[in-house]
Parts: sequence; structure tokens; C-alpha cells
Amino acid sequence: MGTIRKKGSGYEASVARKIKTATGQTTTFRKSKTCRTKAEANMWIAEIEKNLINGKHNSTPDKTFGELMEKYRNEVSSTKRGGEWEARRIRKLSQDNISHIKLEELNQTHFAVWRDRRLKEVTTATVLRDWNLVSHALNVAVKEWKWLPENPLKGVRKPKQPQARERRITEDEIDRLLLALGYDYLAPPKTITSRVGAAMLFAIETAMRAGEIVSLNWDNVDLDKRVATLPMTKNGFARDVPLSVEAIRIINQVRMDTASVFNLRTSQIDSLFRKAKKRALIDDLHFHDTRAEAITRLAKKVDILTLARISGHRDMRMLQIYYRESIEDIAKRI
Repeated sequence: MGTIRKKGSGYEASVARKIKTATGQTTTFRKSKTCRTKAEANMWIAEIEKNLINGKHNSTPDKTFGELMEKYRNEVSSTKRGGEWEARRIRKLSQDNISHIKLEELNQTHFAVWRDRRLKEVTTATVLRDWNLVSHALNVAVKEWKWLPENPLKGVRKPKQPQARERRITEDEIDRLLLALGYDYLAPPKTITSRVGAAMLFAIETAMRAGEIVSLNWDNVDLDKRVATLPMTKNGFARDVPLSVEAIRIINQVRMDTASVFNLRTSQIDSLFRKAKKRALIDDLHFHDTRAEAITRLAKKVDILTLARISGHRDMRMLQIYYRESIEDIAKRI
């Protein structure tokens, strides 16, 4: 039976009715909607009750998009290696207006407005990362939870991939960053900040990601064979990384009585690298650029199959994103 009550400047229409599910079980169907006028509320109730009588009820629950993302965070993101990263993005998304939209009303226009708003606030790359997360959550809601009849993000124009970065880190910038981090080539790095300097040099030598460096334990390092084993990486596969003479020097320099080689957290690398970059007056550089620098340098020493094995890329086309040698440098080699 439908009910109507005044709510602000409009009217809230509600329907609650016993129905039978496809399996023959009896359950209570509940749905509500805020309408501008009482007449509109009556029309909505009549339409819903007509569909219920004809067995055409919509199974979309009376929940918001924000609640959908919370469920995804708790049940799906929590099982992933990148769950913490996804949880942060979902918390940020919960502050956006789109999180308050009821699932029944959620449509392509809402996501188009969200896309345009976010593109004014953050980079295209950030919007695309959010887009992929939201799209997967909506697909799970459609296929597994049966919360939506279809993914409302389908058909919305996706922002174009930004052009690959060409930025390389220079030797002068490396020296300035190491000075800002308090790293000394001749002394063991005893502070957290100086160990971040050592981690930066190690990343340039090995093409390892920050997360892989902080998770590197002594049990996974064979100095005799000059190999570091990464049991689990970003793409879900283990890989072995060859260690150069310089990489061995750095590992021996940071040696301490801990299971972890560098005894760092990813958050420490991120925070202290950004502070050092500011002190060194360096713009538009990220710690992850060390991976691109390493791959570009290694490309001069090994063939592409070996390079892909070192970096962990299973699709060798992805190496093009990280390979940043300038045309001028290539011209000098031919």
C-alpha cells in the first residue's frame, strides 16, 4: 500500500507490499521516492503498484550510490592487495554529491556531471583510476548483488588517456634530492629520510616499485647470485630481479638487524620524497618516475624480452609508457 508524506518542499511517496520472489519465498518490497508535487507522488505509487500486481517489480534496493560503494569497499576491496588504495578513493568519493543519489534514480547524466566536475579538480589519470574502480563496483552490483538492472556508467564518454609522460630524472636532480634526503654514499643511512634516499637509488638500479622495495626481505635476497625475489608483485605474479653492482652496494649499505631490507613503509617514501622534492626545488617529479628512468637505462643494456622479465611487464607494449629516451639521445647512437 502506498503512503505520501510532506518532506521539505516536496512529497515522499512510499510503497510497502508483500511479494513472492522467483524462488517462491515471500518478502516485503519497499521503495520510496521524493516527488515535487502530491499528484506526481500519487502517479508514481500507482505505477509501482501496477507493476507489482503484474509481477514486474524492480529489485533495485532503496539505497544510495554511496552505500553501494561502501558495500564494495567492505566485501570486494578488502580482499585485494590494493584494498587500502581503493578504500581511500571510496572515502573521497563519499564526499561527492553523486554518493547521495538513490540507485533507482542513478543514470548516465549523473556520471557525466561527476566526470566533468572531477576533471576540473584533478588530472585525467586520476579520473580514469576512479572510473575503473566505479565501473567494476557497478558491474558487481549488476551481476552478483542484483542491485541494478544494468551499469549506468556504460554509454558515458570516458576521458581520453593522457599522453605518456616524457619526464626523466636528471643526474643534477638526483644529487639535489639525495642532499635533501641526507643520504651519504660513504655512510650507512641511519635515519628514515636517508633510507628513502637509498631506496630511490635502488629503484633507479632495479626498476622496482616503491611497494616492492618496502616489502623486500633479507630472506628474498641472494647476494651470491645477485638476485632479489619478489614473491608477490602488483600484477599478482612473482618475479626475480637481477641486482647490479650498485644495487648490491646499496643493499649492503642499508643492512641492519631487521627482516626488511630497507625498513620503510610506502607512506614514508611518499611523504618524505615529496618533502625532499620541495626542498630541492624540483617540480613535476614522482617517486614512480624512478621506475621509468631505470627501464630507459636498462633498455640500452638488454633486449626487450629481458627488459620485460626484469620489469615484470607481461604485455611488452606497456614498456612504451616507461621508455623515455629522447630522440636526440637515440640520434647519437645511430
